[in-house]
Amino acid sequence: MKRNLISVLLIGTLFCSCSSRTSWQSYSGDKEIERKVDSVLSLMTLEEKIGQMTQFTSFGDITGPQVSEDIEPYLRKGLVGSIFNAVTTDGIRKLQDMALSESRLKIPVLFGYDVVHGFKTIFPMPLAESCSWDLERIEKSASIAAAETAAAGIKWTFAPMVDIARDPRWGRVMEGAGEDPYLGSRIAEARVRGFQGNSWQALKSPDKILACAKHFVAYGAAEAGRDYNIADVSERTLRDLYFPPFQAAHKAGVGTFMTAFNEISGVPCTASQYLFTDILRDEWNFNGFVVTDYTAINELVPHGVARDEKQAGELAAHAGVDMDMTGSVYLKHLKSSVEEGKVPVAVIDNAVRRILEMKFLLGLFDDPYAGLDPEREKNTILKPEFLQAAREMAARSAVLLKNENDLLPITKDKKCTIALIGPMVKNKESMNGEWAGQGNRQQSVSLFEGVTEKYERSNVRFLYAPGCDLTTDNEQGFAEALAVARQADIVLFAGGEDFNWSGEAACRTDIKLPGAQQALLKQLKKTGKPIVLILFNGRPLDLSWEDGNVNAILEAWYPGTMGGHAVADIIAGDYNPSGRLTLSFPRNVGQIPVYYNHKNTGRPASDDTYSDYRSFYLDEKNAPLYPFGYGLSYTTFEIGNMQLDKTEIKKGEPLAVTAEIRNTGDRDGEQVVQLYVRDIVGSVSRPVKELKRFAKIFLKKGEKQTIRFELDSDDLAFHDIDMRYTSEPGEFKIWIADSSDDERLEKTFRLIE
Repeated sequence: MKRNLISVLLIGTLFCSCSSRTSWQSYSGDKEIERKVDSVLSLMTLEEKIGQMTQFTSFGDITGPQVSEDIEPYLRKGLVGSIFNAVTTDGIRKLQDMALSESRLKIPVLFGYDVVHGFKTIFPMPLAESCSWDLERIEKSASIAAAETAAAGIKWTFAPMVDIARDPRWGRVMEGAGEDPYLGSRIAEARVRGFQGNSWQALKSPDKILACAKHFVAYGAAEAGRDYNIADVSERTLRDLYFPPFQAAHKAGVGTFMTAFNEISGVPCTASQYLFTDILRDEWNFNGFVVTDYTAINELVPHGVARDEKQAGELAAHAGVDMDMTGSVYLKHLKSSVEEGKVPVAVIDNAVRRILEMKFLLGLFDDPYAGLDPEREKNTILKPEFLQAAREMAARSAVLLKNENDLLPITKDKKCTIALIGPMVKNKESMNGEWAGQGNRQQSVSLFEGVTEKYERSNVRFLYAPGCDLTTDNEQGFAEALAVARQADIVLFAGGEDFNWSGEAACRTDIKLPGAQQALLKQLKKTGKPIVLILFNGRPLDLSWEDGNVNAILEAWYPGTMGGHAVADIIAGDYNPSGRLTLSFPRNVGQIPVYYNHKNTGRPASDDTYSDYRSFYLDEKNAPLYPFGYGLSYTTFEIGNMQLDKTEIKKGEPLAVTAEIRNTGDRDGEQVVQLYVRDIVGSVSRPVKELKRFAKIFLKKGEKQTIRFELDSDDLAFHDIDMRYTSEPGEFKIWIADSSDDERLEKTFRLIE
């Protein structure tokens, strides 16, 4: 790929609940810290420098194969830069003691851990949180995760994952923010702020940790939705779709980046000078450090771009990769590569300088044992206010997909019998999802616990039968479940995916409800009882049968520690669901990838009228079952009176867009108001629609508010035919809508020279 300079992505001003608050930029150097780093660097041997570029996996908590070397001798020699998966203040103190007691320079170790959506208090998985469209609460959940993590002596998390994903077969969609680069960018900023704080000085705070933007880049574009697979995308697609959330994380000050496992254009990301030198360093001026994903340097050999691990290390070092996660390639081979002249010492020095700089910023040189207080750890984790925040976040993340005849909510004053059926009714194990941090799965609140507590002093009575499990085709429990259903007024079926069926290396070719769950639902349908389907899963599923045959569907995702209580709050109507989808649900796997911001093609098809020789399916609609931005509420909203303050704008001139939002139902509730734009004619083809603004607003029943958005020409920019990042004069459509397929309110305006 040729190297092109990119303009800074300007995000403009947002209003209401989606206000952008980037109050500091990425680290650009501190003269005093630079002086200290240079002083330490000047004292280091080559072997000690390479040790700083090495991360070991601890014996404390293992997510993959341990390196064969015994960690202790390397710690005592000062040849370990970071340790991954060490836990507890006592365990971390012991390892830090080894590093400081005998090593020559006594450089502290940086401890890291996968705090993906919580440490002890587990919040909803990131895709679920993104469905809240609530940036302040997303930032808060990351801040709580940071506080618990730091209290355990860990100062670095391998989050946020900001990969754009359009393929729900890929198990790691659960870790990201969905399919849209604009929303994904705002969420990336929020999570970085939550982990790191609002300034570099905040990193020394006892409740903040270093964040890591991963996986750079296009990991979510893996072919066939198969983890670790190649991604074949153009430079324009990289820059307009996959780069923006990483740029946003960089702008928010993220201290580290992680390499992706995939290759792009034949080059594995971990060996890509284009990504880590040309783009990250030269174009974006990123001054933090880059860490590989787990054993990614070793994997350059099976990728077929390195004949052995020694050459793999040389490729990664030249690419600009500063730290080797657990693979020991740098530790084993980099010294020889330097001595043979294959890797300049300057490359090593630059990498070590960046790593030491982050350690100084974290305050590790001031006090390597800061925060290592077991009593503080005990008093910080699982605070009541943390648990309450997790409960509220889980409720706000759930998406009501269907609610025929207002079957939900089932209020506590209603006299009825509910049959609780399905493999997730009493399941605790899967509530946290795959990335459960240090959360105790047995402490997570099950749906059964949530609803029985919620309705304890009410006229609602419960019967229970699991009916089937999450994964197998065993139908032995059907008879009991059907007998229970016949005694009830309403069937509440709780199903979904086992937590091992979603996440890293958990890809599926069939994304229907697994095992016997759909077969059981079909039998329950024959009883004639109304069915509410509650889903606990990590990806969009094929719910075409369920959508046509059950009465209500609530997508609760993997909701975390307080999930059972949060879902009970929604079922009882104590919380009015407000989540909106951030990843489209397909009608079947044959549509994948299906996403709202697609291109028009030269032969666009309409789902409303049949026309041959168009871009369509013979046996299914083009549109997803549930589109991006979609979600229902227990109340209704009306958006009207859309106005533009002008119909032409010049470059740099703002465009104000207003509309009236009214709660037309009989309950208070929240609406996510979305603004979309389409560039009608460009020097290269443009998406049929792009999200540019959103706001989540609360309205009491009958209340009306006027909402105002402001755009300018920077919001219309893209990479043109000459790969310049610019906005082009011409005509644009603009919508204010309640989902990506809502085109009831449409206006046009022009951008002029």
